Formats: sequence, structure tokens, C-alpha cells
Amino acid sequence: MSSVDEAGSPWPVPAPPTEAVLRTHVHGTVFAARASVVDRLHAGDPLLLVPDLPGDDDEPPAVWVHVQGGDVLGHVPVQVAAWLAPYMLGGGRCRASVVHVAGPETASWHRVEIELARG
Repeated sequence: MSSVDEAGSPWPVPAPPTEAVLRTHVHGTVFAARASVVDRLHAGDPLLLVPDLPGDDDEPPAVWVHVQGGDVLGHVPVQVAAWLAPYMLGGGRCRASVVHVAGPETASWHRVEIELARG
């Protein structure tokens, strides 16, 4: 059972961090042959962030990370998506780029570090 906040949302929407730029990792890179997408990445590559529209479930919308050309790389962690999706769906802008790509020996959720820049 979920609770609903004052705005009618089934989850609390945290405020964006005070920093305009932050770094995080991309999750979900092991599904649907996304490892081949990871292998094509280089530091500095621009990325596209695409928030899901809110659904009827108890989960906050995800924010998907795509590479140039449209291939899905994965998604930002749920802790980031919890504020980033509502921010972007409300008209906020956020740029993303690759900071570091680790080798296949690294845990999948730590392979791709990205930088998010609001504004």
C-alpha cells in the first residue's frame, strides 16, 4: 500500500540537489544487449535523457539514458530519477555526458559514470 502526498503523487518528490552539476552511474546496462552500447562509449560523449511519463503504479518514473543515434544505454538510479523525472517533465532541462567507462570486469552498475548538468 502506498501513501499519497499533498499534490496527489503516490511518492514524495525530493527537491533537486543544490548543485547544478552532479555525477552518477547508469544502471541497467546488462539488459537487452546494452553491453555493446557501453563498449562504443568514450569520455565526453553526449547523452540524451528521456523521462517516463508518470504511471498508475507506486514507482516514480524512470529517466532513461540514450546514446546518440537513439540506442538505450540504461537508466539513472531511482534516487536520481525521483527528482529528475518531475523536474524534466515540468519543463526543466538537463544535459548529460559520459565521464568514464570502466572495463567489463567492473560491476555493471558502476561501468558508466555520467555527468548531469541542469539548466
